Amino acid sequence: MSFGLYVAGFTIVIAGLIYGAHLMHMPAQWIAVGTIVLVGFGILSGVRATRQKDPPS
Repeated sequence: MSFGLYVAGFTIVIAGLIYGAHLMHMPAQWIAVGTIVLVGFGILSGVRATRQKDPPS
């Protein structure tokens, strides 16, 4: 559940940045590149933040 909330929040942030870039008349290919990079960063940071600790062996 925590990962889902993290992804939802990050999606809202990405959508806001895309909208802002569109309003600044950024070229579409750079908006797409930025979106792909931010999605990858969001997945990596979300997994790291919500990952369960491994039990000791």
